[in-house]
Amino acid sequence: MLDANTQAQVKAYLQKLASPLELVATLDESRTSAQMRELLEELAALSEKVSVRFDGADPRAPSFSVARAGEAARIRFAGLPMGHEFSSLILALLQVSGYPPKIEPALLERVASLVGDYRFETYVSLECHNCPEVVQALNLMAAVNPHVRHTMIEGGAYRAEVEEKNVLAVPTVFLNGERFAQGRMSLAEILAKLGAADTTAHVHALSLRPPYDVLIVGGGPAGAAAAIYAARKGLRVGLVAERLGGQVLDTLGIENFISVEYTEGPKLAAALENHVQHYGVDIMRGERVAELLPAETPAALNRLVLANGAQLSAHTVILATGARWRELGVPGEAELKGKGVCFCPHCDGPLFRGKRVAVIGGGNSGVEAAIDLAGLASHVTLLEFDDKLRADAVLQERLKGLANVTVIVSAQTTEILGEEKVTGLRYKDRRTGDLHEIALDGVFVQIGLVPNTAWLEGVVARNRYGEIEVDERCATSQPGIFAAGDCTTVPYKQIVISMGEGAKAALSAFDYLIRRGG
Repeated sequence: MLDANTQAQVKAYLQKLASPLELVATLDESRTSAQMRELLEELAALSEKVSVRFDGADPRAPSFSVARAGEAARIRFAGLPMGHEFSSLILALLQVSGYPPKIEPALLERVASLVGDYRFETYVSLECHNCPEVVQALNLMAAVNPHVRHTMIEGGAYRAEVEEKNVLAVPTVFLNGERFAQGRMSLAEILAKLGAADTTAHVHALSLRPPYDVLIVGGGPAGAAAAIYAARKGLRVGLVAERLGGQVLDTLGIENFISVEYTEGPKLAAALENHVQHYGVDIMRGERVAELLPAETPAALNRLVLANGAQLSAHTVILATGARWRELGVPGEAELKGKGVCFCPHCDGPLFRGKRVAVIGGGNSGVEAAIDLAGLASHVTLLEFDDKLRADAVLQERLKGLANVTVIVSAQTTEILGEEKVTGLRYKDRRTGDLHEIALDGVFVQIGLVPNTAWLEGVVARNRYGEIEVDERCATSQPGIFAAGDCTTVPYKQIVISMGEGAKAALSAFDYLIRRGG
């Protein structure tokens, strides 16, 4: 199962195991079971602290549990945890053994304080790059707290179960048999949904932090670049983000990042985080900013109020809050989200293998989605509002060669049909006014982005699209407050542009402090 290079890397990780582990598998006669047996035997051969048995009696086969030797298992993998989930397996082995997880003490305290009975099940696709964050967060909770159990279920190995539970998007999480959440979630977001609030001590500690020279809101490419450039100037820098990486985490293949022929979003996001940490930036992960209170005088401080009530202060602020997927806003979309209405073809595409799907949007994202889905779905219909596709020519050429793709331009989607799941959509031909209906199993919306700036209404000037208005130095309408990246009026929402704008914002903040005498 594992090549020589991977075996060497895994062996090095397993040397960190803090105590012996026992893996117990429940197998059947399937090919996946044979692969699982091979994988587990290889893991056991790489460390004397790992033992494996094949006499499990779990209702799901193939599956295996991970536990400290002599203890009851609280983590299980149903299906083969390879692809994007292989890192989830290695982390589970380390954390179950007692190796300390790399999370903030406040988050760890919130996990440990949970009481009750929490039985989580997460349905994933091995092609999904959003799923590992959820799987790893729930595995960590199970490793730390004896009241929590978690099972990762690979949808491809349990298709009947996926159909029965109407799982049409991944990751989908069930808690004690009831649907709990869907989509990418951080550990902090899961805890918040469970009602595990920040401790008073944590909120108090945040509020006592001394003022920053530069305080950055957002952890995507723009925020990371701003943090690095500001820290390199010797400034005291803080970064507040719900998740580090931003929307890059939702991007799979990246082929236009200069000097790098190909990388993937999660890899780039991890590299950004490591680079920011290298400069000693004070990172406040899993925190959401609720309000910005600009300085009333040039000598005063700007203040950020977090959702948990903590307050931070800074001489300058850089807003790099990014953007999120734009929604159609038509009947049926909200009601069927996660029931056939999807926004990530890489994550959810495998759930529509052999089915009929539509992609809404003819830009780069939409055409790339149609190309990817054509290899899975029985048929793909691409609908574009404009009278022509807007994607790069190279992508349009790839699309033309696909026999199972139909392109419809001048099409205005008016409704998504279905009750428990998507059954079709209606669109209007903008040239004739005629209404048409298409029978479908899934709809992938790829129509651009909406800036995450609603919380800034009345604080800084924004245009009619909600983008923060900035000048050539990334300055906003408020002195000492700068903005960068996809949340601003700067055109062309690209990773490389966001990074450049983040660097520019940091240099502008430094110049502002020097000129002000700060």
